[in-house]
Amino acid sequence: MSSIAAPSVFVASWHRSTRRKNQDSRAAQAFISVPGTQRAVRASSRRVSCSVAKPETVEKVSRIVKRQLALPDDAAVESSSNLAQLGADSLDTVEILMSLEEAFGISMDEGSAGRIVTVQDAADVIEKLASGRPS
Repeated sequence: MSSIAAPSVFVASWHRSTRRKNQDSRAAQAFISVPGTQRAVRASSRRVSCSVAKPETVEKVSRIVKRQLALPDDAAVESSSNLAQLGADSLDTVEILMSLEEAFGISMDEGSAGRIVTVQDAADVIEKLASGRPS
């Protein structure tokens, strides 16, 4: 179990192993509790990430995604924008990733590319790869 304590919020998470159809998978749960309250709120997502990307990286990724998907100029593409919800199918996603690799001078492995769901995810992976840190 891992936890992060802050003056007003306590976050705890843990993994439990589950077995489905002869495959191992790990389910993660996160609970957030605020001191002084009597109940914890369960996080709705299984992924928790900390933003590491610079705002200019997020902006450049947003522009590339908008161009690749031929979205109108007034379309909102923000850091939390989900590529699939913007209309990207699997081929669009591959083309977006190729454009990002070219624009940032990086090369993404399959594992890094597979974790990209949102614009922020892409920007975070790009920052990690550009800085030489493992993604």
